[in-house]
Amino acid sequence: MMTALSLGLRYSVGVFAIAFALGTIRTLWLAPAIGAIAAVAMEVPLILAVSWWWGRRLLARQPLGLAGRAVMGVTAFVWLMLAEFGLAMAFGRAPGAYLASFFTADGLLGLAGQLVFAALPLFIKPARR
Repeated sequence: MMTALSLGLRYSVGVFAIAFALGTIRTLWLAPAIGAIAAVAMEVPLILAVSWWWGRRLLARQPLGLAGRAVMGVTAFVWLMLAEFGLAMAFGRAPGAYLASFFTADGLLGLAGQLVFAALPLFIKPARR
């Protein structure tokens, strides 16, 4: 169980680091140029590809059964949402505004991507060493 929790934390931190960089590009340059929905639609597949790659690396080092991979995904999702919430607060966004952002088209698309991120460990077959 501790391994699954640890892998969930490491999975979320690794993906969040890349997502933060891509999110900065999306927010500052891409969304103003092509619109928020199109920008998120371009970003989500990239982040999911990184998630797949990072999850495979983690699970190759410490394989888990199906239940462990489920715990890993749920743990990663919780950490990701906490990190996003903390980042939103750090940038002066009100909690209500943060929650309301999930009920926009681009917010729902992003949330769908985050849910897929959480489910990916269930479908990842560890890479062979």
